[in-house]
Amino acid sequence: MELDNVEEVNLQQKKKHKGKHDKPKPWDEDPNIDRWKIEKFDPSWNPDGLLEVSSFSTIFPRYREQYLQEAWPKVKSALKEYGIAAELNLVEGSMTVSTTRKTRDPYIIMKARDLIKLLSRSVPAPQAIKILDDEMQCDIIKIGNLVHKKERFVKRRQRLVGPNSSTLKALEILTGCYILVQGNTVAAMGSFKGLKQLRRIVEDCIENRMHPVYHIKILMMKKELEKDPSLKNENWDRFLPKFKKKNVKTKKVKSKEKKPYTPFPPPQPPSKIDQQLESGEYFLSEKKKLAKKWEEKQEKQAQKTAENKRKREEAFVPPKCVLQEPVNQDSNKSENDKEDVAALAKSVKQKAKEFGKQKSLENINAEEYIEAPAGERPSKKKKKSKHT
Repeated sequence: MELDNVEEVNLQQKKKHKGKHDKPKPWDEDPNIDRWKIEKFDPSWNPDGLLEVSSFSTIFPRYREQYLQEAWPKVKSALKEYGIAAELNLVEGSMTVSTTRKTRDPYIIMKARDLIKLLSRSVPAPQAIKILDDEMQCDIIKIGNLVHKKERFVKRRQRLVGPNSSTLKALEILTGCYILVQGNTVAAMGSFKGLKQLRRIVEDCIENRMHPVYHIKILMMKKELEKDPSLKNENWDRFLPKFKKKNVKTKKVKSKEKKPYTPFPPPQPPSKIDQQLESGEYFLSEKKKLAKKWEEKQEKQAQKTAENKRKREEAFVPPKCVLQEPVNQDSNKSENDKEDVAALAKSVKQKAKEFGKQKSLENINAEEYIEAPAGERPSKKKKKSKHT
């Protein structure tokens, strides 16, 4: 109990004794002050300049040499306004920026470093000079080491660009960033928020986590939700679309069984001459060899013709019909079968009679029929003889 009382007294004493800096300021609750605004640097804040010289250099590819030579005067004049010295070395293939006595802003050297990085990554000089503004930031995203296979990497990089650069333009509008896909890197310029979104989109695309089109749909939804002030402090997950990743079936690599290791090499396969020596063909004359080849050819032809003949005759082979019926059957079935057989026999007899009549008419000779007298002509209908 005593310890609790002592702790309460200590807390009260701490609350009473406030420092002079803990007092409320008049600008703490001022709604007109924007605390996130980055104020432009004023040279009067640092009138004496910098104590030490800071410099950065970067190399550039050979195909950029001609363009940099043409654009370097513009770059040099832009950096001179901030008191930064710039040097282009064509022998070594490098660009160098360094502070001077006239430099007042201590952070401008970092901006100059980003400028030469962007120039080496094929960003046009008028666009790269914009990085010297305080509100503009840059990010160079390395994508070359995210995928091992070159063909797959090229396809995914093209997916990021889109047909006629449509995907890239949509991302530029939605994130408010300048984007340039060059080789194994993606150079981007914009605000911190836009660069963070863009890095995630690029990495998801190259690593095949999500297609850029889906990210574009999500960003469009967020733009619409930002306009509604009632949803300012709410979670937007229920409004955003959710995309399921479809697992594409990949071909399973067949694992080869490892053979036991032997220090000896495998036996050499027999050559054509060795095979001829074994069969005795090597010692035959040319005439006998040709005769043997001809015999083998004739045998193959005979086999082929026999097989073709068998295939042709298969169409004329009658199907096998079962004449005998199973012995063990019910009495009702046997009676029905007998009736069917009797009806079938009757119909066969009737057809035979009709066929006989038709045949007898066909056999009559026309000339004999005309020459013969009427009494001798064969009658079409035969009278049945009555047996008494």
